[in-house]
Amino acid sequence: MLESRVFDLWANEYEQEVDTVDNSNEYPFAGYKRVLSIIYSAIMERTPVKILDIGIGTGRLSSKLYEAGNYITGLDFSSEMLDKARAKMSNAKLYYCNIVEGFPTEIIDEKYDCIISTYALHHLTDDLKVRFIRNLSAYLNEGGTIFIGDIGFPTRIDLEKCRASRKPDEWDDDEYYFVFEELCEQLTDSYYVAYNQISHCAGLIELN
Repeated sequence: MLESRVFDLWANEYEQEVDTVDNSNEYPFAGYKRVLSIIYSAIMERTPVKILDIGIGTGRLSSKLYEAGNYITGLDFSSEMLDKARAKMSNAKLYYCNIVEGFPTEIIDEKYDCIISTYALHHLTDDLKVRFIRNLSAYLNEGGTIFIGDIGFPTRIDLEKCRASRKPDEWDDDEYYFVFEELCEQLTDSYYVAYNQISHCAGLIELN
């Protein structure tokens, strides 16, 4: 089971290490900055809006949206990462939360114009991801959008090609990467679903 202390220890170096891997165009973070940039641009067309960031981490994306006048609520299960985010967004609503156990009571009755999650949901099994994403509709205002940027692939074949290109100790078998073809089949009854492959291992899912 994933432990929050792993991310607590990673908090200080997280952004720099992710950028290093992205700049090298390597799994698992190739395309990371591009994913964040596309989400930022899409939300800026609607600013100001209420945003729920699931797995907000150090607040790298949401802090920029916050500076632009959007209203941020963020969830994370790493207290150290939340501290980093809080330093960037003094008036944001930030909550310690393990999403597997449900959302904080403070936001149960809230609704948002945009829900974003970047590089967080691959820690959920495929079945749990589907149930979790279905349940997000209860928190979405009419006309709202969910953006999920994460390690992802169009098909299972594409995922296996990426796995085959890595050494065994370079692939994380404890993570469950998005396969759009499979996810789409299970969500089209609840959302209009679109997908954009950003790099060889990064995808952006948009749900309306």
